[in-house]
Amino acid sequence: QVQLVESGGGLVQAGGSLRLSCAASGSIFSINTMGWYRQAPGKQRELVAAITSGGNSDRINYVDSVKGRFTISRGNAKNTVYLQMNSLKPEDTAVYYCNADALSSIDLHRGTYWGQGTQVTVSS
Repeated sequence: QVQLVESGGGLVQAGGSLRLSCAASGSIFSINTMGWYRQAPGKQRELVAAITSGGNSDRINYVDSVKGRFTISRGNAKNTVYLQMNSLKPEDTAVYYCNADALSSIDLHRGTYWGQGTQVTVSS
């Protein structure tokens, strides 16, 4: 069983910043990929940013609308992921969800896990 706990959402004015955090815990052997998704009212959930650890470097991708403004990173223990959000716009308003692909430390089976979501509201 893997649990993801998110924090850092809130209300901010346009142009402001927020930093989202997500910590994974439970019976984890490894977490290869962690990411952030968001869902605005009436829209599909979309990938915002993801980071995959492997070899000597991490692979990172962002949705085009946040490139240059958002930065995703992993903690030293690799069970945490952060999303630094700068120059926030009203269109960034959404519920943001943490996601992780993890291998169980019990049987090494892969599972996909989601946090409960944290609300980000950007006022104009």
